[in-house]
Amino acid sequence: MNFSRILDGAEVLSQSGSCSVKGLDYDSRRVQPSWLFVAMRGESTDGNRYIDAAIAAGAVAVVTDSAEQTPRKGVAWAVVPHGRRALARLSANFYKRPAERLCFTGITGTNGKTTASFIVEAILRAAKRKSALIGTVEYHLPGEVLVAPHTTPESLELNQMFARCVAHGATEVVMEVSSHALKQARVFGIPFDVAVFSNLTQDHLDYHKTMEDYFAAKRVLFEGCGTEPPRCAIVNVDDEYGRSLAEFSRRRSKLFTFGIKQGDFHAERLEMTPLGNKFTLATPGEPIELTSPLIGLVNVYNVIAACAAAYARGCTPEQIVRGIDGMRRVPGRFERVDEAQPFAVVVDYAHTDDALKNLTRLARDFASRSNGRVITVFGCGGDRDRTKRPKMGRVAGEGSDFVVITSDNPRSEDPRAIIEDAVPGLRETRTPFIAEPDRRNAIAIALSEARAGDIVLLAGKGHERVQITREGELPFDDHRVASEELNRIGYKRGGRA
Repeated sequence: MNFSRILDGAEVLSQSGSCSVKGLDYDSRRVQPSWLFVAMRGESTDGNRYIDAAIAAGAVAVVTDSAEQTPRKGVAWAVVPHGRRALARLSANFYKRPAERLCFTGITGTNGKTTASFIVEAILRAAKRKSALIGTVEYHLPGEVLVAPHTTPESLELNQMFARCVAHGATEVVMEVSSHALKQARVFGIPFDVAVFSNLTQDHLDYHKTMEDYFAAKRVLFEGCGTEPPRCAIVNVDDEYGRSLAEFSRRRSKLFTFGIKQGDFHAERLEMTPLGNKFTLATPGEPIELTSPLIGLVNVYNVIAACAAAYARGCTPEQIVRGIDGMRRVPGRFERVDEAQPFAVVVDYAHTDDALKNLTRLARDFASRSNGRVITVFGCGGDRDRTKRPKMGRVAGEGSDFVVITSDNPRSEDPRAIIEDAVPGLRETRTPFIAEPDRRNAIAIALSEARAGDIVLLAGKGHERVQITREGELPFDDHRVASEELNRIGYKRGGRA
């Protein structure tokens, strides 16, 4: 593709030279001969430092967001005001604008994005639509499932995936859209048809600094990501920020609100049991009778949000019912570990105080039916918002009978220092606890403490398969570790270990 053509529609401050481009990347280590290198400032490094390395690898063109850089001899050159917006436009052009041939449903919020996106995908599948899913757990492309290194990838990877979707006949994409991705313009240029807001609670303040900035980032999805606002906005009006967003969106998009007892979509005659939820979904059209195997109030919200999104995408009540009925589990979201033990063990991604509160409430409901206890294993992430650590400790103590506080992903921090930040909140509750920095040992302690009728919660990591430490990424899977520890103490499916 010609250099000028690949720049079509990008914000260009200056341009010189011409060449044919066979590929592009923002990582100099992946650049190949006759490729274009997008040199952009990132959160932890500046790609402009690697311009000469990219040229040495064969780059014939450079697009930079630094006016201080001097054009290199014999290399086509362009300066742009915003590197990530340029990457989005250039990669879209290179892959023949695949997003324009797909219909996008974007889901944002602090909690519930993953489950809601899986449910929307299930309903679209029930409607016989060929779809893709991009989110925290994994990426679903036609005929393949990929590991998800990020909830929302960079725009280059997104456009590569969109091109594969188009090539295989997909028509729909369901995306979790993170606040980081929105603020960093990773989804710039994607024409979202439907945008869903689940809720907003404290998270990522290490990055956003304030709740106002965090909310402003989420709102970008409803403003339009370098595009027109979404055709339809679906907003949780049980949430304080959602009510504000509903008023914002009312003037820009077709608005559907939702909640448990209020909104265009809400639950009537709700019955919650250990086997699932049953309710009548009130809609702007006919009511829909739903039975979902996903349990707890949080999943009532997730189901309602997903149904509203599917409704906005033109799915029929029959298709919605089939999709909900077929959605049995979401990896790492209240996922049970079964080794024939006489107590429940559940792995869940809850990593904020609000999510942990919802999780322990749900566990309490289960435990109370068998006069059992709630035993919680949790930790707090390193290099992240420290102010939520005592809040998580307090919530864990308030919702549990016994707590083992341990490591989550400590990253560059000392796990013991992270634990010390959370312990004051835990001590306030007077709930018995043990501090054990080694997560495997912590899980083993909790399982050895459990008795018949109890429920053990392994919170924080959910679907993750590694633990991020000072030493790098180490293999760690809560579900697998719990199974191994249950086997070690004598439990195993099919008989005693």
